[in-house]
Amino acid sequence: MKENEYQAQLIVRLKEMFPGCEVLKQDSSLRQGILDLLLLYRDKWAMLEVKASSRARRQPNQEYYVEYFGRMSFAAFIYPENEEDVLSDLQQAFGTRGSSRVS
Repeated sequence: MKENEYQAQLIVRLKEMFPGCEVLKQDSSLRQGILDLLLLYRDKWAMLEVKASSRARRQPNQEYYVEYFGRMSFAAFIYPENEEDVLSDLQQAFGTRGSSRVS
């Protein structure tokens, strides 16, 4: 699956898991390495860098931004192989574990 196809499916899933959330696509041409998605949910936020697989190449600065934004709130690389774990962690970060389930 191509990254853009996976990202589109992931956005649908995120909106189902977190009703009312906003999922904003970021523009890496404005800031090299900025993560792909910004999620706004209630009074919380998270950033995700979407990859087609665990073996996909990481761009310069992406590791930095995952760590940087992770210290502020929540940030992670997400790809099919770790999706369940990342979404579970995101539920915990958003305080929705138990009210929404990863399916």
